[in-house]
Amino acid sequence: MSTTIDARGLSCPQPVLMTMDEIKKGKESEIIVMVDSEASKENVSRAATSQGCGVGNISQDGDEYRITIVRN
Repeated sequence: MSTTIDARGLSCPQPVLMTMDEIKKGKESEIIVMVDSEASKENVSRAATSQGCGVGNISQDGDEYRITIVRN
C-alpha cells in the first residue's frame, strides 16, 4: 500500500514536516511526496533517509518532483 503527500506550493519546512508525520504513523510501506522545488526535494529526501527509509525513485516533470520513499 502507498500514500501520497501533495506538498506542491508549500515552502520548507512544511513538506518535510508532512513527510515526517507520515513516516511516524508507520502505516504504509511506500510514501509518495510531490513537491515543486529543488530545496524541498533535497530536504524531504534527506529527512526520509535520516529516519531509516530509502528513497526509491525521484522523477521530475517540469518544476515538479515525485519522490518515492520506501520504509525499510
